[in-house]
Amino acid sequence: MIKKRSEQEKQYTWATEDLYADDAAWEEAIKDAEKLPKQYEAYRGKLGESAQTLLSYYHFLEESSKVIERLASYAFRKSDEDMKVSSYQIMAGRVMNLFVSLNSASSFQDPELIAIPEEKLQQFYNESEELRLYELDITRIRRKKEHILSEKEEKLLAMAGEITQAPNDICEIFNNADLTFPSIKNSEGEEVAVTHGTYISHVESKDRRVRKDAFDSLYSVYYQFRNTSAAILDSQIRQLLFRTKARNYETTLHAALARTEVPVEVYSNLIQTVHENMEYMHRYVRLRKKVLGYEELHMYDLYTPIVEKADVKIPFEKAKQEVYDALEVLGEEYRAILKQGFENRWIDVYENEGKRSGAYSAGTRVHPYVLLNYTENLDSEFTLAHEMGHALHSYLSNKNQPVIYADYKIFVAEVASTCNEALLMRYLLAKTEDKKEKAYLINHFLDGFKGTLYRQTMFAEFEQKINQMVAGGEKLTAERLNAIYHDLNVEYYGKDIVVDDYIDVEWARIPHFYMNFYVYQYATGYSAAIALSNKILKEGESAVKDYLNFLSSGCSDDPVSLLKKAGVDMSTAQPIKEALEVFGSLLDELEKLLEE
Repeated sequence: MIKKRSEQEKQYTWATEDLYADDAAWEEAIKDAEKLPKQYEAYRGKLGESAQTLLSYYHFLEESSKVIERLASYAFRKSDEDMKVSSYQIMAGRVMNLFVSLNSASSFQDPELIAIPEEKLQQFYNESEELRLYELDITRIRRKKEHILSEKEEKLLAMAGEITQAPNDICEIFNNADLTFPSIKNSEGEEVAVTHGTYISHVESKDRRVRKDAFDSLYSVYYQFRNTSAAILDSQIRQLLFRTKARNYETTLHAALARTEVPVEVYSNLIQTVHENMEYMHRYVRLRKKVLGYEELHMYDLYTPIVEKADVKIPFEKAKQEVYDALEVLGEEYRAILKQGFENRWIDVYENEGKRSGAYSAGTRVHPYVLLNYTENLDSEFTLAHEMGHALHSYLSNKNQPVIYADYKIFVAEVASTCNEALLMRYLLAKTEDKKEKAYLINHFLDGFKGTLYRQTMFAEFEQKINQMVAGGEKLTAERLNAIYHDLNVEYYGKDIVVDDYIDVEWARIPHFYMNFYVYQYATGYSAAIALSNKILKEGESAVKDYLNFLSSGCSDDPVSLLKKAGVDMSTAQPIKEALEVFGSLLDELEKLLEE
């Protein structure tokens, strides 16, 4: 039985009281914060007035940012604890309204900064050494000159923020609060729930009937609501296109990548390089089919381990210890922060009724907050390592960067998390001489590879295709979305698997399609992380120093340059090719182990 939130042990829940003592304290704080939009008026029309005025404005921005971050973190963390609690949904809504009000109130900012003559701006920097701290941010804004609108137009776009956020909000509530799935019987014949949190453990079951029943339970419901899901996704892509056109970008992809300072070629390089190396994935599917001994391999057979030891339970305390031990190579400074997170309730560990599904890390200046739905298996252990990678990236950037540069770009967001996973895998492999255990671990690592480099690239290609469709005047219907998704599954997984009809609607349960070209960064980040983890293990202290500098850099440079300083050049396809070659070599090793 899944516990109610009130039944969770405190030690396994995150410490929201570190943000605010209780809801009443949050309420008092947001009432003060709701006065912030009016305070922008003191700066309207004055940013080009003097160096001191501009510096004062940036100080105001930083202080406002800290207030809003804290308010948002509390509201969203409480909301995610149990999405059925309407009061926390209302709190989250108030924060979003405040965001919109602030964006509207600050709509003068970019046009005014762009309007300052270059000579005058240089004079400001000469007059105020402190203002030079913000030069990079000002330069980034001024580079967007052709995409910045008039003050009135900027205000109108800001006011539309709540509307353009609606598709994502609707999808989240629909998926996490409204959808329920038929229960199934486990391998012992006991009736068990199918939820977002338990689905993966069901499709990892050794019992094929359980896997199929869980697959049918989940996707039959999504299929039932396929038209609703298509309408929500269509609305999401149309709001992206609206903003793209309003800001004079060539495509929604150009608009999204410009925000993160990543060349569009990086996206196309990824898809092209994966297509050129699709044979590794097809070989993996053939091996899985052979080892399982099935005449037909189905989509619900992709996650069950193909070697023994699949049923080993990994309690949360053991997972924490193994992650801690595996990351010894990153040094004691890193592990001291990790231990602090483990011991001071940065993590919300177990699933409860209404809790947001999946896992994430949310960085705040107080400390990061990590959401898990831990289920005592190897996948959950790797998820812990993954999310704590995010958490320490946020912690180090917040500690070492001023507020204006503390948030790292999403292009590098998956590097630290995946590097932790790679180091954990190397640690676990080195710890055992048992061939079956090695095979099991390599299979798990390959599953991660497949799920990140291949599957996320497939998601990226799907996202690109549906954006191109809407830009071309087409409507996203369930039938069309299903057809595109089906064809991509056939292409990526190959001829040795049955692409079941129900998988065609999987797009409806992927929240990342509402995150505006986010998913490709899992694949590029994975590639960079494999390269960095190899570098750390081979070179030791010097590589660790470069890596920790990278984690401490926030967005103080563009993300491609930050990775170059750490030793990986993502402006080329080389890291992706190298990662795929690692996939191939691990596949070779697994094939040999399974033959022995």
